[in-house]
Amino acid sequence: MARKALITGITGQDGSYLAEHLLSLGYEVHGLVRRVAMEDTGRRLGRIAHLLDDVVLHPGTLESYGSVFRVFSENAFDECYHLAAQSFVPESFVDGFSTMNANITGTQHVLAALQSTQPGTRFYFAGSSEMFGRVHEMPQRESTPFHPRSPYGVSKAAGHWLAVNYREAYDMYCCSGILFNHESPRRGHEFVTRKITSGAARIALGLAEELHLGNLEAQRDWGHAADYVRAMHLMLQGERPDDYVIGTGRSHTVREFCEIAFGELDLDYRDHVRVDPSLFRPAEVNVL
Repeated sequence: MARKALITGITGQDGSYLAEHLLSLGYEVHGLVRRVAMEDTGRRLGRIAHLLDDVVLHPGTLESYGSVFRVFSENAFDECYHLAAQSFVPESFVDGFSTMNANITGTQHVLAALQSTQPGTRFYFAGSSEMFGRVHEMPQRESTPFHPRSPYGVSKAAGHWLAVNYREAYDMYCCSGILFNHESPRRGHEFVTRKITSGAARIALGLAEELHLGNLEAQRDWGHAADYVRAMHLMLQGERPDDYVIGTGRSHTVREFCEIAFGELDLDYRDHVRVDPSLFRPAEVNVL
């Protein structure tokens, strides 16, 4: 019998790649999506449009415990991948309340519903390198202390400790993946990598002249989302649950990214990129 997995956030970048990967392994893949998304599949389910005949979608919202509990009480899963979150760091400074509600309360709802209905289900929590924030050592490892520098990072650290608590208190198989930045063509255009590539393309096509960015000296470890979802799956295949840092081990500045992206189009980024102080974070994370 095929193993069954539920993915929260299946419509996002990571969720869509993970769904593809699990299907390729013979899983029966389910996804939790907002009801409004199921009513507007063309616009809201674009990343999984090619998978709609192969996955089972359940309407629900992480903000409602009853909604989450219903899905788990009516369906038995072998694995649960909790990827859904408000994941755009600048937005977390603008609306910290919504970020905390979605990322902390939503995680608590999933874990509590699992513990009540199917505590044997293996659980993956999507942590983030943003939990490290002001880094205490280079490179970061599983034992590196957290020092988040944004409401998003704080919310992810709280979610991480919720997963650890359920693992220790209820002997549940809970893993936290502390993933460094991972990109792809499916990345939202608000994120800096896609902002740069789409901005460079618009400039090359004559549709724009300038691209406004924040801190060009910020360093990030960028990988590919399709690789990182394979790590998510592997975390749930071990004999015992644990937490894992996933990254490439190499960091590059936003400036380097601009140079490469614009160079692919025979453009010099210095002619088009403008540093906008308003786009700097209130508390910068210079190296991750």
